Amino acid sequence: MNDKSSSSVEGVLAIWKPAGWTSHDVVAKARGILRVRRIGHTGTLDPSVTGVLPLCVGRATRFVEYLQEMPKTYETTLRFGIATDTEDLDGTVTDEADASFLTENRIRAAVLSFVGDIDQVPPMVSAVKVNGKRLYELAREGVTVERKPRRVTIHSIEIWDIDTGTTHPEIRFSVRCSKGTYIRTLCVDIGRSLGVPAVMASLIRTESAGLGPQDCVTLEQIPGLMAAGSLGGRLRSADRLLAHIPQTIAGMPEAEHALQGKTLSINGLQPMPDTDGLWRLYRSDGAFLGLFESEAASGVLRAVKVFPPVDEPETPSSDESR
Repeated sequence: MNDKSSSSVEGVLAIWKPAGWTSHDVVAKARGILRVRRIGHTGTLDPSVTGVLPLCVGRATRFVEYLQEMPKTYETTLRFGIATDTEDLDGTVTDEADASFLTENRIRAAVLSFVGDIDQVPPMVSAVKVNGKRLYELAREGVTVERKPRRVTIHSIEIWDIDTGTTHPEIRFSVRCSKGTYIRTLCVDIGRSLGVPAVMASLIRTESAGLGPQDCVTLEQIPGLMAAGSLGGRLRSADRLLAHIPQTIAGMPEAEHALQGKTLSINGLQPMPDTDGLWRLYRSDGAFLGLFESEAASGVLRAVKVFPPVDEPETPSSDESR
């Protein structure tokens, strides 16, 4: 990437989102600094939450939906013995109880019991739509509606610290989870399993799209990186972040056909795709050609998102995105 031209800024830039900013605020600020219109983020963070917010810049915006599907990791503090209408400390207290009877072993067992597939009811402060209106909009109007449970996955939980012997015991832990998981609701549900009110006291996102704190820059650092010509070193290729999707290589003429959005025979690819689903396709020189879907039984690879290399024109027929 050449930092001298804003039009050449392309890839995924991990931002450490500050408290008090919405995810939209970060995108808007980045657009102004980078002078690039095509920017999107890979998963909303509440204004009070800090942490990793990957921004897809330029053509990388075409892969937001796939990066959003990747697991996310959070650090949170759960406080027992108190509940609020927003499930965090920013809300109005709705219930309070003495939870000093909780032991470290009981808390630990309850928290770890949530690892796996669980059902969550989205909180009223979420962006989930009901009858065309987002829940947080209804909450601002003082309206509460029934929400259907959603299945999410808690991949792992690592407990760091448990503070007991007080009216409001606390536990600090990290959780790796699927898209759509509400950590505030997880905290409330853990408390409910122990028979006490509970609330999320703090939250930091430490992983998104495979990127962590070490990959992040602040908004304030971007102008200096641009001036020094080193911003390119902080941008990541979207295709390389999708490392969980298998890859295959096309020689000629298959690579040329791929860029035209044509269906390919898997027999001409190395390795030959042997499982159904998405595959990353590369040219023999290493150029990324896009995402294709394999139909092993039919022996074909069909275009899903074609990604012409920067030295080749992008034509309408080259993208069969869905």
